[in-house]
Amino acid sequence: MSAISTPSRRGFLGTAAVGIGALAGFDLSGSAWAATGRVTDTVRLTWGLSGLNLIAKERGEFEKLLARDGIKVEWLGPFPNHAPTLQAVTGGSADFSFGGSTTPALAAIVAGSPLVFTQFVVYEPRTTAIIARDDSGINKVEDLVGKSVAVNRSGLGEFLLVAALEKHKVDRSAVKFVYLNPPDAAPALVSGKVDAWSMWSPGVDIARLEYKAHDIFLEGRDLDFQIDYTSYLTTRKFATDNPALVRAVNDAFRAEGKWISANSKDAEYIAQKAGKYSDQVRDQFIAMNRQYRYFPVSDEKFLSELQKAADWLVAREVLPEAVKVTDHLAPL
Repeated sequence: MSAISTPSRRGFLGTAAVGIGALAGFDLSGSAWAATGRVTDTVRLTWGLSGLNLIAKERGEFEKLLARDGIKVEWLGPFPNHAPTLQAVTGGSADFSFGGSTTPALAAIVAGSPLVFTQFVVYEPRTTAIIARDDSGINKVEDLVGKSVAVNRSGLGEFLLVAALEKHKVDRSAVKFVYLNPPDAAPALVSGKVDAWSMWSPGVDIARLEYKAHDIFLEGRDLDFQIDYTSYLTTRKFATDNPALVRAVNDAFRAEGKWISANSKDAEYIAQKAGKYSDQVRDQFIAMNRQYRYFPVSDEKFLSELQKAADWLVAREVLPEAVKVTDHLAPL
């Protein structure tokens, strides 16, 4: 099995401007901040052109909820996927990643980033898939031999392709991995520069309709167990300095997820306005009636499942070395 290269420690941390680890030898117990559990009244949150953070930003109730605790929200974005938001948090320009894949989060941690998970999300149905254009002649995983597939490095797209090839007993070296972020991968698929694309929702759902594509391997149907989850991360220092603020942000995201789960139609109209996709795509999302479930960093059963997923990624060299999930949780 050939190794898949991952970002170097030097490369990932090249823009880092924050310290690593928790505060050492600094006592806040006598200060006014100790009573509030935070050393700032502003939280800088990242967002993208889809997903829960987008809806939270556009709807405005998230900010109102935090304002009750005297917390001001600053939104930074849009970001194309999770990895750049992790870099923004590591570099000190943002406080939270935008609620994205655990796979690039684990890759960042392995690379040396001082990140900790603050909470986790599972949404269903999951429609992450490897897709190919209808006119490509690619109809099953075995047809990918000798073909090129666009994936995001050390992320959800890459791991899904690895899983698909393994399940269908296709040697990884027989398929060309093309590392592209979503904004570059979509036009590459349309123009034929790549033969297939491994992508998550909503990009993959839009592509099926607008690019006339079909599923080769569907996460929710074809994976034997869930390997990737949605997650929020901050730096260990920020979480240690601001436990009450982190808890308030977690609560606000849970409230947003609860609203979206109960108001799928309204949520999808909000998402469509920002995403600028067709009514047909929007109606497809409404029909999914996607539901969100949140898990705190104290949920031992969930953490054991995430550790199983991390071990799977290490064994297949999507992650370059082992990582112990419980060593990287916010101290809440």
